[in-house]
Amino acid sequence: MTYKIVALPGDGIGPEILNGSLELLEIISKKYNFTYNLKSYDFGGAAIDIHGTPLPNETLSACQEADAILLGAVGGPKWTDPNNRPEQGLLALRKKLGLFANIRPTKVTEGISQFSPLKEARVKHTDLVIVRELTSGIYFGEPRHINHSEALDSLIYTKAEIERIAKVAFELARTRNKKVTSVDKENVLASSKLWRKTVTEVSKSYPDIELNHLLVDACSMHLITHPSQFDVIVTENLFGDILSDEASVIPGSLGLSPSASFSEHGTRLYEPIHGSAPDIANQNLANPFGMVLSLAMCLRESLNQSVAAEELEHAVYHLIKVGKTTKDLGGHYKTSEIFKLLKKAINKGRYINNGSNII
Repeated sequence: MTYKIVALPGDGIGPEILNGSLELLEIISKKYNFTYNLKSYDFGGAAIDIHGTPLPNETLSACQEADAILLGAVGGPKWTDPNNRPEQGLLALRKKLGLFANIRPTKVTEGISQFSPLKEARVKHTDLVIVRELTSGIYFGEPRHINHSEALDSLIYTKAEIERIAKVAFELARTRNKKVTSVDKENVLASSKLWRKTVTEVSKSYPDIELNHLLVDACSMHLITHPSQFDVIVTENLFGDILSDEASVIPGSLGLSPSASFSEHGTRLYEPIHGSAPDIANQNLANPFGMVLSLAMCLRESLNQSVAAEELEHAVYHLIKVGKTTKDLGGHYKTSEIFKLLKKAINKGRYINNGSNII
Protein backbone atom coordinates (compact mmCIF):
# COMPACT_ATOMS: atom_id res chain seq x y z
CA MET A 1 0.00 0.00 0.00
CA THR A 2 1.19 3.48 -0.86
CA TYR A 3 0.06 6.09 1.66
CA LYS A 4 -1.09 9.57 0.70
CA ILE A 5 0.45 12.24 2.94
CA VAL A 6 -0.26 15.96 2.80
CA ALA A 7 2.27 18.39 4.28
CA LEU A 8 1.11 21.79 5.52
CA PRO A 9 4.24 23.79 6.46
CA GLY A 10 2.22 26.82 7.52
CA ASP A 11 3.81 29.83 9.18
CA GLY A 12 6.73 30.89 11.38
CA ILE A 13 8.90 27.95 12.40
CA GLY A 14 6.45 25.53 10.76
CA PRO A 15 8.35 25.05 7.47
CA GLU A 16 11.74 24.39 9.08
CA ILE A 17 10.53 21.85 11.64
CA LEU A 18 8.29 20.10 9.11
CA ASN A 19 10.87 19.94 6.33
CA GLY A 20 13.40 18.30 8.64
CA SER A 21 10.76 15.82 9.80
CA LEU A 22 9.91 14.93 6.20
CA GLU A 23 13.57 14.14 5.61
CA LEU A 24 13.39 11.77 8.58
CA LEU A 25 10.26 10.20 7.11
CA GLU A 26 12.09 9.48 3.86
CA ILE A 27 14.92 7.71 5.72
CA ILE A 28 12.47 5.75 7.86
CA SER A 29 10.38 4.65 4.87
CA LYS A 30 13.44 3.17 3.18
CA LYS A 31 14.54 1.44 6.38
CA TYR A 32 11.11 -0.07 7.06
CA ASN A 33 10.09 -0.67 3.44
CA PHE A 34 6.90 1.31 3.04
CA THR A 35 5.97 3.79 0.35
CA TYR A 36 4.08 7.06 0.30
CA ASN A 37 3.18 9.96 -1.95
CA LEU A 38 3.79 13.37 -0.44
CA LYS A 39 2.71 16.82 -1.55
CA SER A 40 2.87 20.18 0.24
CA TYR A 41 0.09 22.78 0.18
CA ASP A 42 -0.36 26.37 1.31
CA PHE A 43 -2.15 26.80 4.62
CA GLY A 44 -2.65 29.43 7.31
CA GLY A 45 -1.05 32.83 6.95
CA ALA A 46 1.07 31.66 4.03
CA ALA A 47 -2.15 30.78 2.19
CA ILE A 48 -3.72 34.14 3.03
CA ASP A 49 -0.74 35.88 1.42
CA ILE A 50 -1.06 33.87 -1.79
CA HIS A 51 -4.74 32.94 -2.06
CA GLY A 52 -6.52 35.40 0.24
CA THR A 53 -7.83 32.60 2.48
CA PRO A 54 -6.18 30.39 5.14
CA LEU A 55 -7.75 27.21 3.70
CA PRO A 56 -7.75 27.23 -0.12
CA ASN A 57 -10.04 24.75 -1.88
CA GLU A 58 -7.04 22.91 -3.34
CA THR A 59 -5.59 22.38 0.13
CA LEU A 60 -8.89 21.17 1.54
CA SER A 61 -9.45 18.75 -1.35
CA ALA A 62 -5.99 17.26 -0.91
CA CYS A 63 -6.52 16.86 2.84
CA GLN A 64 -9.85 15.12 2.30
CA GLU A 65 -8.15 12.51 0.12
CA ALA A 66 -5.10 11.98 2.34
CA ASP A 67 -4.34 9.15 4.74
CA ALA A 68 -2.43 11.56 6.99
CA ILE A 69 -1.74 15.29 7.29
CA LEU A 70 1.44 16.69 8.83
CA LEU A 71 1.11 20.32 9.96
CA GLY A 72 3.96 22.60 11.03
CA ALA A 73 2.35 25.65 12.69
CA VAL A 74 -0.05 28.48 11.87
CA GLY A 75 -0.45 32.10 12.89
CA GLY A 76 1.54 35.19 13.65
CA PRO A 77 1.21 38.94 14.27
CA LYS A 78 1.43 39.69 10.55
CA TRP A 79 -2.21 38.68 9.97
CA THR A 80 -4.51 41.03 11.89
CA ASP A 81 -7.85 40.85 10.05
CA PRO A 82 -10.24 39.32 12.63
CA ASN A 83 -12.35 37.89 9.83
CA ASN A 84 -9.47 36.23 8.02
CA ARG A 85 -6.94 34.87 10.49
CA PRO A 86 -4.64 31.86 9.90
CA GLU A 87 -6.14 30.02 12.88
CA GLN A 88 -9.57 30.13 11.24
CA GLY A 89 -8.19 27.85 8.56
CA LEU A 90 -7.33 25.26 11.20
CA LEU A 91 -10.78 25.45 12.77
CA ALA A 92 -12.38 25.07 9.34
CA LEU A 93 -10.13 22.13 8.47
CA ARG A 94 -11.07 20.31 11.68
CA LYS A 95 -14.75 20.84 10.99
CA LYS A 96 -14.62 19.90 7.29
CA LEU A 97 -12.68 16.70 8.02
CA GLY A 98 -14.70 15.78 11.09
CA LEU A 99 -11.59 15.75 13.30
CA PHE A 100 -13.57 15.39 16.50
CA ALA A 101 -10.92 13.81 18.75
CA ASN A 102 -7.69 15.57 19.70
CA ILE A 103 -5.08 13.36 21.39
CA ARG A 104 -2.35 15.15 23.37
CA PRO A 105 0.15 13.02 25.28
CA THR A 106 2.30 14.44 28.08
CA LYS A 107 5.21 12.26 29.10
CA VAL A 108 8.13 12.94 31.42
CA THR A 109 10.99 10.63 30.50
CA GLU A 110 14.44 10.30 32.01
CA GLY A 111 16.33 13.56 31.67
CA ILE A 112 13.24 15.70 31.09
CA SER A 113 12.04 16.29 34.65
CA GLN A 114 14.92 18.68 35.35
CA PHE A 115 13.41 21.15 32.87
CA SER A 116 9.99 21.22 34.51
CA PRO A 117 8.97 24.37 36.43
CA LEU A 118 7.62 21.95 39.04
CA LYS A 119 9.67 19.92 41.51
CA GLU A 120 11.28 16.89 39.92
CA ALA A 121 9.74 14.52 42.46
CA ARG A 122 6.29 15.85 41.59
CA VAL A 123 6.47 15.32 37.83
CA LYS A 124 8.51 12.12 37.73
CA HIS A 125 6.72 9.21 36.00
CA THR A 126 4.05 11.49 34.51
CA ASP A 127 2.54 9.75 31.48
CA LEU A 128 -0.92 11.00 30.59
CA VAL A 129 -3.05 11.65 27.53
CA ILE A 130 -5.72 14.33 27.19
CA VAL A 131 -8.56 13.42 24.83
CA ARG A 132 -10.25 16.67 23.82
CA GLU A 133 -13.52 16.93 21.89
CA LEU A 134 -12.60 19.16 18.99
CA THR A 135 -15.55 20.00 16.74
CA SER A 136 -18.35 21.09 19.05
CA GLY A 137 -18.86 23.08 22.23
CA ILE A 138 -18.49 26.82 22.63
CA TYR A 139 -16.00 27.21 19.76
CA PHE A 140 -18.62 26.15 17.21
CA GLY A 141 -21.97 26.81 18.92
CA GLU A 142 -24.62 29.01 17.32
CA PRO A 143 -26.00 31.60 17.77
CA ARG A 144 -23.08 33.88 18.47
CA HIS A 145 -22.83 37.62 18.14
CA ILE A 146 -21.05 40.69 19.44
CA ASN A 147 -21.96 44.37 19.43
CA HIS A 148 -20.82 47.46 21.33
CA SER A 149 -22.66 46.50 24.53
CA GLU A 150 -22.88 42.71 24.69
CA ALA A 151 -21.59 39.42 23.28
CA LEU A 152 -23.04 35.92 23.09
CA ASP A 153 -21.43 32.50 22.66
CA SER A 154 -23.35 29.22 22.71
CA LEU A 155 -22.11 26.08 24.45
CA ILE A 156 -23.95 23.13 22.90
CA TYR A 157 -23.26 19.39 23.10
CA THR A 158 -25.41 16.52 21.91
CA LYS A 159 -25.49 13.15 23.61
CA ALA A 160 -24.10 11.51 20.46
CA GLU A 161 -21.09 13.86 20.40
CA ILE A 162 -20.28 13.06 24.02
CA GLU A 163 -20.68 9.31 23.49
CA ARG A 164 -18.34 9.44 20.51
CA ILE A 165 -15.47 11.14 22.33
CA ALA A 166 -15.98 9.07 25.49
CA LYS A 167 -15.56 5.86 23.51
CA VAL A 168 -12.24 7.14 22.13
CA ALA A 169 -11.02 7.76 25.68
CA PHE A 170 -12.11 4.36 27.00
CA GLU A 171 -10.60 2.52 24.04
CA LEU A 172 -7.33 4.38 24.52
CA ALA A 173 -7.33 3.60 28.25
CA ARG A 174 -7.58 -0.10 27.41
CA THR A 175 -4.18 0.13 25.75
CA ARG A 176 -2.66 1.97 28.72
CA ASN A 177 -3.33 1.85 32.47
CA LYS A 178 -7.11 1.41 32.28
CA LYS A 179 -8.09 4.64 34.00
CA VAL A 180 -10.25 7.47 32.62
CA THR A 181 -10.80 10.84 34.29
CA SER A 182 -13.75 12.76 32.85
CA VAL A 183 -13.53 16.53 33.38
CA ASP A 184 -16.54 18.86 33.41
CA LYS A 185 -18.23 21.72 35.30
CA GLU A 186 -21.26 19.69 36.33
CA ASN A 187 -22.03 21.85 39.37
CA VAL A 188 -22.81 24.86 37.12
CA LEU A 189 -23.25 24.04 33.42
CA ALA A 190 -26.19 22.19 31.88
CA SER A 191 -23.91 20.86 29.13
CA SER A 192 -21.65 19.39 31.79
CA LYS A 193 -24.57 17.66 33.50
CA LEU A 194 -25.31 15.89 30.22
CA TRP A 195 -21.59 15.25 29.76
CA ARG A 196 -21.19 13.51 33.13
CA LYS A 197 -24.39 11.48 32.74
CA THR A 198 -23.43 10.32 29.25
CA VAL A 199 -19.82 9.42 30.09
CA THR A 200 -21.08 7.39 33.05
CA GLU A 201 -23.45 5.51 30.76
CA VAL A 202 -20.69 4.79 28.24
CA SER A 203 -18.45 3.50 31.04
CA LYS A 204 -20.86 0.60 31.63
CA SER A 205 -19.64 -0.90 28.35
CA TYR A 206 -16.08 -0.80 29.70
CA PRO A 207 -16.21 -2.60 33.08
CA ASP A 208 -12.44 -3.12 32.98
CA ILE A 209 -11.80 0.66 32.99
CA GLU A 210 -11.82 2.76 36.17
CA LEU A 211 -13.80 5.99 35.72
CA ASN A 212 -13.41 9.10 37.86
CA HIS A 213 -15.10 12.50 37.50
CA LEU A 214 -13.40 15.80 38.27
CA LEU A 215 -14.55 19.40 38.03
CA VAL A 216 -12.34 21.36 35.68
CA ASP A 217 -11.02 23.69 38.39
CA ALA A 218 -10.04 20.72 40.56
CA CYS A 219 -8.39 19.02 37.59
CA SER A 220 -6.33 22.12 36.85
CA MET A 221 -4.98 21.98 40.40
CA HIS A 222 -4.31 18.22 40.36
CA LEU A 223 -2.36 18.55 37.11
CA ILE A 224 0.12 20.71 39.00
CA THR A 225 0.13 19.01 42.40
CA HIS A 226 0.01 15.35 41.29
CA PRO A 227 0.18 14.89 37.50
CA SER A 228 1.37 11.28 37.66
CA GLN A 229 -2.04 10.18 39.01
CA PHE A 230 -3.64 10.60 35.58
CA ASP A 231 -3.81 8.13 32.72
CA VAL A 232 -6.45 9.29 30.19
CA ILE A 233 -8.32 12.57 30.68
CA VAL A 234 -11.39 13.20 28.52
CA THR A 235 -13.09 16.57 28.32
CA GLU A 236 -14.95 19.06 26.15
CA ASN A 237 -13.44 21.50 23.70
CA LEU A 238 -12.79 24.62 25.80
CA PHE A 239 -11.65 22.75 28.91
CA GLY A 240 -9.44 20.50 26.80
CA ASP A 241 -7.81 23.47 25.11
CA ILE A 242 -6.85 24.99 28.45
CA LEU A 243 -5.90 21.80 30.32
CA SER A 244 -3.76 20.43 27.50
CA ASP A 245 -1.76 23.64 27.35
CA GLU A 246 -1.32 23.48 31.12
CA ALA A 247 -0.20 19.85 30.90
CA SER A 248 2.26 20.64 28.14
CA VAL A 249 4.29 22.81 30.52
CA ILE A 250 4.88 19.89 32.88
CA PRO A 251 7.85 18.51 30.88
CA GLY A 252 9.37 22.00 30.76
CA SER A 253 8.87 23.08 27.16
CA LEU A 254 5.99 23.46 24.72
CA GLY A 255 8.41 22.18 22.11
CA LEU A 256 8.17 18.62 23.46
CA SER A 257 4.47 18.02 22.96
CA PRO A 258 2.92 16.30 19.92
CA SER A 259 -0.75 15.90 19.07
CA ALA A 260 -3.05 14.01 16.74
CA SER A 261 -6.60 14.76 15.63
CA PHE A 262 -8.80 11.85 14.53
CA SER A 263 -12.00 11.55 12.55
CA GLU A 264 -14.25 8.50 12.74
CA HIS A 265 -13.09 6.91 9.52
CA GLY A 266 -11.07 9.34 7.41
CA THR A 267 -7.77 11.16 7.51
CA ARG A 268 -5.85 12.12 10.63
CA LEU A 269 -3.95 15.32 11.37
CA TYR A 270 -0.64 15.44 13.26
CA GLU A 271 0.96 18.60 14.62
CA PRO A 272 3.05 19.90 17.54
CA ILE A 273 0.98 21.87 20.01
CA HIS A 274 3.23 24.93 20.07
CA GLY A 275 2.59 28.04 18.02
CA SER A 276 4.45 29.43 15.05
CA ALA A 277 7.04 31.30 17.18
CA PRO A 278 7.63 34.06 14.57
CA ASP A 279 10.27 35.65 16.82
CA ILE A 280 12.68 32.78 16.13
CA ALA A 281 11.52 31.76 12.65
CA ASN A 282 14.23 31.14 10.04
CA GLN A 283 16.99 31.44 12.65
CA ASN A 284 17.69 27.72 13.07
CA LEU A 285 16.69 27.95 16.75
CA ALA A 286 13.37 26.08 16.86
CA ASN A 287 12.96 22.95 18.97
CA PRO A 288 11.76 20.29 16.49
CA PHE A 289 11.00 17.54 19.02
CA GLY A 290 7.24 18.20 19.16
CA MET A 291 7.04 17.93 15.38
CA VAL A 292 9.20 14.80 15.31
CA LEU A 293 7.09 13.15 18.03
CA SER A 294 3.99 14.08 16.01
CA LEU A 295 5.59 12.25 13.08
CA ALA A 296 6.07 9.26 15.39
CA MET A 297 2.34 9.35 16.20
CA CYS A 298 1.64 9.42 12.45
CA LEU A 299 3.88 6.42 11.87
CA ARG A 300 2.06 4.46 14.55
CA GLU A 301 -1.55 5.49 13.94
CA SER A 302 -1.81 6.14 10.18
CA LEU A 303 1.11 4.32 8.55
CA ASN A 304 1.00 1.13 10.67
CA GLN A 305 4.69 1.40 11.55
CA SER A 306 4.75 0.94 15.33
CA VAL A 307 8.37 -0.21 15.53
CA ALA A 308 9.53 2.76 13.45
CA ALA A 309 7.52 5.07 15.70
CA GLU A 310 9.12 3.57 18.79
CA GLU A 311 12.59 3.94 17.31
CA LEU A 312 11.99 7.60 16.50
CA GLU A 313 10.64 8.31 19.99
CA HIS A 314 13.60 6.50 21.51
CA ALA A 315 16.00 8.64 19.47
CA VAL A 316 14.32 11.86 20.66
CA TYR A 317 14.28 10.85 24.32
CA HIS A 318 17.91 9.72 24.13
CA LEU A 319 19.02 13.13 22.83
CA ILE A 320 17.15 14.81 25.68
CA LYS A 321 18.66 12.44 28.23
CA VAL A 322 22.24 13.20 27.10
CA GLY A 323 21.60 16.96 26.83
CA LYS A 324 21.74 17.31 23.06
CA THR A 325 18.93 19.82 22.79
CA THR A 326 18.00 23.26 21.56
CA LYS A 327 18.31 26.38 23.71
CA ASP A 328 14.85 26.12 25.29
CA LEU A 329 15.95 22.87 26.96
CA GLY A 330 19.29 24.19 28.10
CA GLY A 331 21.30 22.96 25.11
CA HIS A 332 23.28 24.73 22.42
CA TYR A 333 22.25 22.76 19.35
CA LYS A 334 20.64 24.30 16.30
CA THR A 335 17.51 22.93 14.67
CA SER A 336 19.48 21.52 11.74
CA GLU A 337 21.97 19.88 14.11
CA ILE A 338 19.15 18.11 15.98
CA PHE A 339 17.84 16.71 12.71
CA LYS A 340 21.35 15.60 11.75
CA LEU A 341 21.66 13.69 15.05
CA LEU A 342 18.25 12.08 14.59
CA LYS A 343 19.10 10.99 11.06
CA LYS A 344 22.32 9.45 12.34
CA ALA A 345 20.41 7.55 15.01
CA ILE A 346 17.85 6.22 12.53
CA ASN A 347 20.58 5.20 10.07
CA LYS A 348 22.59 3.49 12.80
CA GLY A 349 21.14 0.03 12.38
CA ARG A 350 18.37 -2.34 13.30
CA TYR A 351 16.27 -1.14 16.21
CA ILE A 352 15.72 -3.54 19.11
CA ASN A 353 13.80 -2.39 22.15
CA ASN A 354 16.13 -3.57 24.87
CA GLY A 355 15.52 -0.51 27.00
CA SER A 356 18.66 1.33 26.03
CA ASN A 357 20.15 0.88 22.59
CA ILE A 358 19.57 1.08 18.90
CA ILE A 359 21.50 -1.92 17.59
